[in-house]
Amino acid sequence: MDADGNSEETSRLVLVRFKTDLGHPYKVPESSISIPANLTRFGLSTVVNNLIKSGNPDWESEPFDFLIKNELVRMSLEKFLLAKNISAERILEIEYIRAVVPRKEEEPSLHNDWVSAVDGSSPRFFLTGCYDGLGRVWKAAGACTHILEGHSEPVTSVSIINPKGGESVTVATASKDRTLRLWKFNAEETRKNPLKIRAFKILRGHTAAVQSVAAQTSGNMVCSGSWDSTINLWQTNEPDSEGDTVSTKKRKKTGQEKESQWEGEAVSSLVGHTQCVSTVKWPEPKTIYSASWDHSIKEWNVERGTATSTIYHDKVLNCIDIGGEGSALIAAGGSDPIVRVWDPRKPGTSASIKTFSSHTSWVTACKWHQKSPFHLVSASYDGKVMLWDTRTAWPLFVFDSHKDKALCADWWKGDTVLSGGADFKLCMTSGVSVL
Repeated sequence: MDADGNSEETSRLVLVRFKTDLGHPYKVPESSISIPANLTRFGLSTVVNNLIKSGNPDWESEPFDFLIKNELVRMSLEKFLLAKNISAERILEIEYIRAVVPRKEEEPSLHNDWVSAVDGSSPRFFLTGCYDGLGRVWKAAGACTHILEGHSEPVTSVSIINPKGGESVTVATASKDRTLRLWKFNAEETRKNPLKIRAFKILRGHTAAVQSVAAQTSGNMVCSGSWDSTINLWQTNEPDSEGDTVSTKKRKKTGQEKESQWEGEAVSSLVGHTQCVSTVKWPEPKTIYSASWDHSIKEWNVERGTATSTIYHDKVLNCIDIGGEGSALIAAGGSDPIVRVWDPRKPGTSASIKTFSSHTSWVTACKWHQKSPFHLVSASYDGKVMLWDTRTAWPLFVFDSHKDKALCADWWKGDTVLSGGADFKLCMTSGVSVL
């Protein structure tokens, strides 16, 4: 103890050099300085803000995050160095980046039942699926422009087929009624009251509820995963006269003839799972990934129709997404509170390379940021949506917007997190800047 009652541990100094890839006015002098070893990231943030302010009196402080050897610091410097076995005898290089601080929680978009699916891949709108059997198109929070009407049971999955297309956009929905449906609408339309539209094509062939749908990057096909344990591939084009059949049944409730709807059959099936195929992803033209309740993740060669690799797990899998470093990492969640990340480029192992375990119940959704190699969001039955950075095991932020199970999550416009839940709400938090 010193005369002031401080322990020797708290007065220990570490020689550091701060660096950043941020441009002006975030740069600080490159010379090394001594700082207390007991500083956490909040104290480090104060140091960096003071250094910036010394060269720019008009600077307004903002929070920073800190990386040592490409890992985010989430404890005091001293504890971090001890945990990572890093010597404090040399000058310690600390990289600083802007902290992710969500700016605004928007008003929720209300539905009539559980919000089970969301796709935010188009910057012009986002798409939701609901247990009331309807799909909905939204221009903004609370601004629904189109209602997709036709499924007889809950919608379980949605996919925007051509997110960067012109005025006319095609989307797909999957349902517990064993069908998928394809829809077209004008994405540029702004309406005071939502327009109800019917599908132009119904895809039939599954013998049980359809759990997931994903579009090929070209938009020419979609694939679907079902409780019948199969993955079906479908064409999305409007058929010619020699193609599929036309539905001309009448609506008994009104006595009016409904619009013509084409019916499509699967062009091929991928067989190999033994239980429900909970999620499918189609990130490359010739490659599909799938997750299943049979505890496995499979990579499929579309041309050959065979599984090229399988990752075996010990839990039911509810969701996967492909992204992260090199757009090649697999994030997955299932019947425990843990989000796991695998690298399929390392064959011969089913061991995950990262685990994130702050949820307290089943993980229902995970989604990589489209441009950041480090960030993803996850949703869980615990009602929480969490933002993760793969460089630390702790969540960067916990979105506590839902009052019941969180069922789905996605990014929108690069800086907005969308999530749907069993509380009938689609929640939106904007200003989540990770780049």
